[in-house]
Amino acid sequence: MFFGRKYNTTYVNNNGLLTFNQPLPEANPYPFPTYGTEDFIAPLWSDLNDIGIGKYWYQQYTSGSVLTRATQDINQYFPQRGFNASWVFVATWNYVQTWNTSVFKLHSAPAISFQVILISGGDFSFILMNYGDCAVISSPVEAGYDTVNSTDYYQIHYANNGSFIPNLKSTTNVNVLGRWAFLVNSGSVPEILYPFGSASGDTRNPRVDDGSSSVVPLLSPFLFFGRTYQQIYVNSNGHLTFNQPSYQYIPYSFPANVSEYIIAGLWTDLDNRARGVVSYHQFTSGSVLTCATQDINNHFPNGTFSASWVFVATWDKVAYYPQTNTEISFQVVLISGSHLSFILMNYGDIAVTGLQVEAGFDTVNSTDYFAIPGSKSGSFISNLKNSSNVNVPGRWIFRVDSG
Repeated sequence: MFFGRKYNTTYVNNNGLLTFNQPLPEANPYPFPTYGTEDFIAPLWSDLNDIGIGKYWYQQYTSGSVLTRATQDINQYFPQRGFNASWVFVATWNYVQTWNTSVFKLHSAPAISFQVILISGGDFSFILMNYGDCAVISSPVEAGYDTVNSTDYYQIHYANNGSFIPNLKSTTNVNVLGRWAFLVNSGSVPEILYPFGSASGDTRNPRVDDGSSSVVPLLSPFLFFGRTYQQIYVNSNGHLTFNQPSYQYIPYSFPANVSEYIIAGLWTDLDNRARGVVSYHQFTSGSVLTCATQDINNHFPNGTFSASWVFVATWDKVAYYPQTNTEISFQVVLISGSHLSFILMNYGDIAVTGLQVEAGFDTVNSTDYFAIPGSKSGSFISNLKNSSNVNVPGRWIFRVDSG
């Protein structure tokens, strides 16, 4: 299952990609997003050749140690699912060479090795991409995946420039150098999102451009870098403020060195009038506190934290202004207990945009701040659902009670 489409066949193309409906011998990769009519999985799509010592290998597994290892890996990178692998497909490009397009001959150093691994079990499908030595090449390259009409896609950093691909063996989104992992069975709301919507009793923001909630009295004080707050505003343009609402639709670039505290899930010019809902809810008991307690103890394992209060703000399928056909979904979750405070930022599908964007947090005079890597460019923010600082793709967590 690949983003809602079920496949029974695949093709291992020599030029570093998998396709499902037909083989694709194309040596020049299409830049992602392609907005095309095919699904692609491209661990390293370029003009590759196995003349010489290079080999292409692939193998399927339905039992044995490979399934055991895949089960362990997925449960490490995507916890709380109780995943059990029932099928694994491993495709390997081992020491393949590249063509020198300027003189039409093989490069002399056969130093490109990588894998793509498809893993499924139950209702879940995953991709792992593993990178060994990747020599600098002059041919165009692309790595990641793309879907029909690019409704879901991802481009791995450094992977669109042959001069930088040696860095692939030192990059990761799951804290294992050289490895990238993705959940790919569906493009629906990811499981990392906390409960939201009418079923959770959320309060909705007004459907106005550049709007905000009214002041929200907090059921428990929130300590944010040494300052204790009793209220908050959920601003429709993707950020939270404490002292007053913000209608600002062009974000400050962090560090902004301004006189207010800002928590920005994804601050940009959003419009919930034609599409999407901005909502929020506070919890002081129940399963949400249990989930928050587990999450914080998983990601900050040296303590025994117990959540006593959780505030969940959700921007669900909200559009950019004036692009009413776009959708982005994300959350900001505030968690406190005892004298500790945390922020979770959870990302679902995020459409690209030409607007200015910013995600992270900032404080008065920027004594403490953080800008999530890749969040300053609207061309790359769709990657947020696959980035993380806690090895859970789509999630960023910060302890924020003091500096």
